[in-house]
Amino acid sequence: MDSELKQSGSDLDKELNDTEKLTQKKISKIPEASFSLFASSLVTQALMSLGEVENPFLKTKDQNLDQAKFTIDTLQIIKDKTSGNLTDDETKLLETALYDLRMRYVEKSK
Repeated sequence: MDSELKQSGSDLDKELNDTEKLTQKKISKIPEASFSLFASSLVTQALMSLGEVENPFLKTKDQNLDQAKFTIDTLQIIKDKTSGNLTDDETKLLETALYDLRMRYVEKSK
């Protein structure tokens, strides 16, 4: 029975340390929250709805123009409500994204 007990420094301790290190690596891969990251995630959603980007979960490119319009409109609301509170880079990101998404939406709507 004593042979079944693990001592400090055993393989079990090594496994726990390895698991802890992997968990820390996974956590550190999550980017810091920012307005630009938030806006970019909505842009990606719109692009998926336009069928421009593959859905990473379904591994398909599906077009849903109603959903794309909703996301584009949401980005416009965010732009309007945050006016005067964004950095120049954040404002440019929103303006550029909205223009590009609208042009793609119009093209797909034809």
